[in-house]
Amino acid sequence: MILGVVLLPMCWGVVRAFCDSVMAAAGESGGITAESIALVGGMAAFALCWMAVSHPVKTYVLGHELTHALWGLLFGAMPSKLRVSAAGGSVNLTKSNMLITLAPYFFPFYTFLVIVVALITSAFIRPLPCLPLWMFAVGFTWAFHALFTLETLAQRQPDVKLYGRIFSWVFIFLANVALILLFLASTTPLTFAQLGGFLVNRIIAAYVGVGMAAFDAFKWVVSKCSRT
Repeated sequence: MILGVVLLPMCWGVVRAFCDSVMAAAGESGGITAESIALVGGMAAFALCWMAVSHPVKTYVLGHELTHALWGLLFGAMPSKLRVSAAGGSVNLTKSNMLITLAPYFFPFYTFLVIVVALITSAFIRPLPCLPLWMFAVGFTWAFHALFTLETLAQRQPDVKLYGRIFSWVFIFLANVALILLFLASTTPLTFAQLGGFLVNRIIAAYVGVGMAAFDAFKWVVSKCSRT
């Protein structure tokens, strides 16, 4: 919980860096390209589906458990006994850690699949055909991840309780924004050097602001106590 509270100012710094990055990512075109329109269109399309039709819970649960398994494999764990249903799911792993446990809440599994398929396709066909269609799929699946994550976090999740709600929520927020920023730096005029500069400057400014506010509050308390 203490670590989660300590990381809270970083959240504000990352949000400000995100705004800076979006402006830089827009470039001279102002961000209005066929690809950016397709990306936003994909997000909007899933949002409309979310409101209009029943939620594909089993699809989300499958992706959730496969994400546990994928991140488990990355850390040397062996997955087994995958179970998926509309009521929930599970997968057995020989070991676990924080990233394996919280991965489904910050790692967009289906977006990852779209990007992998796009990379494989681009290895054989250059340039990648129908790029706006790929970006639409990225936006659609990323909105799928975001909305289901918000809905899931509103419920009691053993994964989140394991590391404490405050820390887990803060970490999940930071990890989600970090992935979006990496995507922007990989696909737009935003450079990784610019991104690093925005993050460092805004995070330092956030902690300096909190420190100054805490110091002012301390002086106010001291002055009140000295008068009494």
